[in-house]
Amino acid sequence: MSNAENGLLKFITCGSVDDGKSTLIGHILYDSKLLYADQEQALLLDSQVGSRGGAIDYSLLLDGLMAEREQGITIDVAYRYFTTEQRSFIVADTPGHEEYTRNMAVGASFADLAVILVDASLGVLKQTRRHARICALMGIRYFVFAVNKMDLIKYNQKTFAAISEDIGRLQAELGLQDTVIIPVSATEGDNVTVHSGKMPWYQGSTLLAHLETVDISGSLPEAGFYMPVQRVCRPDRSFRGFQGQIEAGRVSTGDRITVLPSGEIAVVKSIHLGNKEVDKGELGQPVTIQLDREVDISRGCVLAWEAELKIANSFSATLLWMDEQELIPGKEYWVKLGTKLLPAIVTDIRHKVDVNNGMLLPADSLSKNEIARCGIVLSEQAVLDEFCLHKTLGELILIDRVSHVTAACGILESVGEQKPDDVFLREDSMKLKVNLFDQFYYHPDIHTILRHSPSPVTYEKGDELPLNGEGYQYPGDFDLAADSVVANIRNGIFKGFGSRESRYPLLDRYGNELEAGQPPAFGKYHKIPVWENNENNAEFQERGD
Repeated sequence: MSNAENGLLKFITCGSVDDGKSTLIGHILYDSKLLYADQEQALLLDSQVGSRGGAIDYSLLLDGLMAEREQGITIDVAYRYFTTEQRSFIVADTPGHEEYTRNMAVGASFADLAVILVDASLGVLKQTRRHARICALMGIRYFVFAVNKMDLIKYNQKTFAAISEDIGRLQAELGLQDTVIIPVSATEGDNVTVHSGKMPWYQGSTLLAHLETVDISGSLPEAGFYMPVQRVCRPDRSFRGFQGQIEAGRVSTGDRITVLPSGEIAVVKSIHLGNKEVDKGELGQPVTIQLDREVDISRGCVLAWEAELKIANSFSATLLWMDEQELIPGKEYWVKLGTKLLPAIVTDIRHKVDVNNGMLLPADSLSKNEIARCGIVLSEQAVLDEFCLHKTLGELILIDRVSHVTAACGILESVGEQKPDDVFLREDSMKLKVNLFDQFYYHPDIHTILRHSPSPVTYEKGDELPLNGEGYQYPGDFDLAADSVVANIRNGIFKGFGSRESRYPLLDRYGNELEAGQPPAFGKYHKIPVWENNENNAEFQERGD
């Protein structure tokens, strides 16, 4: 198969620290004769300086920073382009140390395939699991687990089989669809570019052979056509074009398109690719599109047709937190979605993920390198979509508004009002959303009262309600009025929807008491504790003022 037929493969190498990622890629470059003569000579000379007895140190081909060579670890992401007779490659060699997880996430964001290295003498480690989870989070569907340093365990098949079982459990936990496990030795070259005679029990492909032949075209194309506008081009008074990269589909002159979020419709007058006018633009091409009439379009707008994109100002997202400062719900950030930059607030942390076992854990804050599902509200409506439907408009970064540090990256899981995360009272087909059990607390670090919502639940007629909590205490008997209906609660039990009885207190959906001619009384059934964090042990203490 020709290079053109296989196409370009963008892949990432990752895993725990000192698993041999740089050495592995360096060995591929060296064995495939993909180095210039001066590069090869420099490698041989540099290897003499190291502490490896003069043997070739293949990692030096990628670890270029002085600090990397001194410490023997990768710190920054090293990108390399190379080509074989079968295929062209761009590889991102990423750091394995936990301190540089954010650098690894940057590399994962561009890749189609992940090569995750596992030290055969150590097995699957916490950082290996974290990197696999981040790769899956970034939408990578194709994985190669390279069990490296087989020479250190004397090419033992049983050890490899035990590690393969651990990888299989990780694959099932993350729902990885296309996974291959290959035993290799990056320093000795076993199963890297040629089959190893020291592991006759392994009959699969070498690592390079698999990379040359893996088919990554199985992903379904995104629906419709869309192009986020990166720049408005106005070289003179006679021309106004909109520049960006086509993220899905194709566009031709004469096509009708919709401008989002305004919803105006126009016709494509001309398409320019570089300095040439063309009849059509294809997926991945940077183009300039001129429309047949004047439309109010600026950076951040989206040109689309039949893409079924959403317009909303709230969504839930899974975030990888990368900032040294903890994430605290209620703090404002910039959100970058496509080409749009907007102020936003992280309203709540719904749960964080244990990277070891995938368990969902309750959380009120988020530390560096942790992963969590969060609710986010934007300052205005934006064009967006779930990551699984439209990748470019479903991925985001959070930027600290003061330091301008990239605080987090993540993907959109669901858009708009999230009914599955709400609390309802239901009788037959009638449902009423309530916020009775929300808890409020004062956070002194940001001088703000924050709200935390409970886990999603629906209480049926006859169910007992949790009327006493840390932040609220309701009477056993009351009526709740919302959306022109009245819910009757008697002896702590939801009796169903009925009529108002004046002998019982009347509350709104938020638990505020309603009295004729009086404003809602918030504090009667609520208390606002102060959130304190002492040695990472968070405790509620009731506010005294």
